[in-house]
Amino acid sequence: MSGIVLSASVRQNLLSLQSTADLLSVTQNRLATGNKVNSALDNPTNFFTAQGLTNRASDINNLLDSIGNGVQVLQAANTGITSLQKLVDTAKSIANQALQATSGYSSKSKLTTASLGATATADNLLGTGADTPATAGTVTAGTFAAVDVSGAGSAATAATAVTGSGFSAVDVSSGSVAFTLSVDGTSQAITIDAAAVTAYNTAQSASLVNSALSAQDVADIINYQFDNTGTVTPVSVVGGELQIDSGTTGATSNITITGYTDSANGGAVGLANANNSGSAAVAADSLAFSVTVDGTAHNITLSDAVVSAYNTANSTSLDSSALSAADVAALINDQVGSAVTTVSSGGALVFTSGTTGSTSSIATSAVTAAGSATNTTGIAVASNTGADLIPGSLLSGQTLDIASTAGGTAVSLTFGTGTGQISTLDQLNTALAVNNITASLSTDGKLTFTTTNDYASSTLGAFTGTATGATGAFGVVAVAGPVADANAQNTRANLISQYNQVIDQIKTTAQDASFNGVNLLNGDQLKLVFNETGKSTLTIQGVTFDPAGLGLATLTKGTDFLDNAGTNKVLGSLNDASSALRSQASSFGSNLSIVQIRQDFNKNLINVLQTGSSNLTLADTNEEAANSQALATRQSIAVSALALANQSQQSVLQLLR
Repeated sequence: MSGIVLSASVRQNLLSLQSTADLLSVTQNRLATGNKVNSALDNPTNFFTAQGLTNRASDINNLLDSIGNGVQVLQAANTGITSLQKLVDTAKSIANQALQATSGYSSKSKLTTASLGATATADNLLGTGADTPATAGTVTAGTFAAVDVSGAGSAATAATAVTGSGFSAVDVSSGSVAFTLSVDGTSQAITIDAAAVTAYNTAQSASLVNSALSAQDVADIINYQFDNTGTVTPVSVVGGELQIDSGTTGATSNITITGYTDSANGGAVGLANANNSGSAAVAADSLAFSVTVDGTAHNITLSDAVVSAYNTANSTSLDSSALSAADVAALINDQVGSAVTTVSSGGALVFTSGTTGSTSSIATSAVTAAGSATNTTGIAVASNTGADLIPGSLLSGQTLDIASTAGGTAVSLTFGTGTGQISTLDQLNTALAVNNITASLSTDGKLTFTTTNDYASSTLGAFTGTATGATGAFGVVAVAGPVADANAQNTRANLISQYNQVIDQIKTTAQDASFNGVNLLNGDQLKLVFNETGKSTLTIQGVTFDPAGLGLATLTKGTDFLDNAGTNKVLGSLNDASSALRSQASSFGSNLSIVQIRQDFNKNLINVLQTGSSNLTLADTNEEAANSQALATRQSIAVSALALANQSQQSVLQLLR
């Protein structure tokens, strides 16, 4: 073969034919696979880019199932809410039937008063008639005569001291001085002689000389003999003379010396028999008593000193020796601090409280006289209490307190025509409304209080106040409880059974509103992932929409649906539940819209990614078919050219032979 030699034209034709065959092979491969890039060798950039786009599209496509599952979970929850709303509406219908049903009580709790009188009307509950005013406590004293309290009195005096005279040194070496000394009733025999001096010296460790006793020596011996304890020492030396003092004052103060004898050898003691007494104190003239006004006692004193102080303070000139009734009234008022005392037309003292009514009181005590004063004021033990206003109307001025009824606000009322007081039936009902009570007036003047229709099952609160009781306009009152209507109660009991069945269905419906194990009405949580990286997510927190979660409870026969108030309370709970369902439906609807938007977005994104990948790798079949036809033609021409070249070369060889 190595000996074969190709001409240049043949070689050129062969190379061209080979190139055409290669191109035709590539074109046929593209037509067979539909891709212009089948491997990284064809186009690395397009191949790997397309592969990345395809992979991402595949990852996102894998998420579509979970997103679709989430859509179904939300739709299941929405379906559940729709059913729950219908059940709540059914429960409302049952409750409204209870509102429209016959009252469960043949009569409501009530209280009927005594008649307020023939003149009491709805426009004037007070009736007509004049009031008897309240009075004050008043005491009038007896006959008054001028009062004399001018005596100033005197202080107690002591017994006059006994003082000796002519004392000179006493010699009792022989002889003696003896007497009996009595001081304030205590008597003691006194003997001053040689034996007494010796006894004193021994007892007192002294060294008196019996032949020359000084005044102090004699005083010491007398004091020792009178009270050897030294507690009482009545004798002292004043100006060189012996002096005896009692040390006390008053009528019991006394100094007595009796049986005085003096046989001393020399000198003189200077004492003698004596009897001196003090005087008792003389009290100043005064009158004392008390005035009690509305329970507060005031102590009153009439004396010269009090009159003098009053004159000084008030620039007056009252005469304490001849006080008139007006003078005494002024002195009493000054000490009480208010004008409680006046003088009657007959000249007697009159004591009056400054207040009126049953709490107004006045009292005077007995008068205590001192000194030479005598009670000529006419004041004695006496007391008096005022009287309350007696209204011309039975009800005017009386009060009424009603305790809370059916959870209402307790009321405190006063009947009358003053500001804030009650005088008409309309005013009374307006005041009672906050306590769930209404009142009516019968033709015979009796008020009847009852609970309002909405609270037919409740009992009126306690009635107190001055309007009640034996002395009140209402008389002795008693609250009667409500009386149940058996037939009406049975009807309401049947409605309760129907209601409870609906509540049970709410519970089971909420439990059944699940999809693929997720129940957004039973507190479950739904988490959705929207992209291949897991960074784009949506977490939907479920709610608990069983009866408890909706604030609904089963009802009890004999307790619920008893009256409109209880029924309205149930309706309020149902309305709240309905609002909660609507709000949550809106929330779930918003979440469903978001999920569906993301679902559509992911589908469109997958299409974009797949289209982008295809654009990088897919071949244009029309173009490739045209190329294939052109290359086939080219190949045919090349074969013909090669044949001609080879034929030409054979002809030359024939000529050379």
